[in-house]
Amino acid sequence: MKYVTEYRDREKAMAIASSIKGLAPAQPVTLMEVCGTHTMSIARFGIKSLLPENIGLISGPGCPVCVTPNSYVDHAIALSRMKGAAICTFGDMMRVPGSTSSLARERMNGADVRMVYSTIDALEIAKQNPQLETVFLGVGFETTSPTIAASIDIARKNSLKNYSVLSANKVVPPALDALMSGGPKIDGLILPGHVSAIIGTKGYSDFASKHSVAMAIAGFEPLDILGA
Repeated sequence: MKYVTEYRDREKAMAIASSIKGLAPAQPVTLMEVCGTHTMSIARFGIKSLLPENIGLISGPGCPVCVTPNSYVDHAIALSRMKGAAICTFGDMMRVPGSTSSLARERMNGADVRMVYSTIDALEIAKQNPQLETVFLGVGFETTSPTIAASIDIARKNSLKNYSVLSANKVVPPALDALMSGGPKIDGLILPGHVSAIIGTKGYSDFASKHSVAMAIAGFEPLDILGA
């Protein structure tokens, strides 16, 4: 695929890996890939096998669903049990267990829980079903927050009184700050390209000033990650 295949070039990947080996210090180095999509690419393309043994990669808090508390899931489940409510969510929230159940289980038991691919889908459900209180589960980092905010604005402009959002949006820099303040020793961070495209490098300024840790912003293909 154009603009993708170029970033999976094996020869270029091996050349970058060779450069990394030449630059790597003798002591152990721990790098964290912040985003879950980085983690999947690292596993899919065997990137760890290309790195020197003393360079370790650990996965960060990059999945917004994985760092969503049980209390939020329980709240969503409670709403799904209310008469006249339709719960709209991205697929990754469906099987997340709460204290006693999950949205997938509630749907099996008759709750109106619908998987959608965008907030626009949820808005359309609200529009077509004025008798239903349509609740969108807003779970995500900076990448999804703007579309969720836009859906609220669209609902307001179109006088959709039956659309609401149960928000669990998060931002990346405070999560990184918490990690660096009391987590494992991290020598460098590979930052997510999509989040960084929204918040810019200035979004990390306070964090960088506080922790003085090496950081590189990267896309999600092998050459992006190896370059970072």
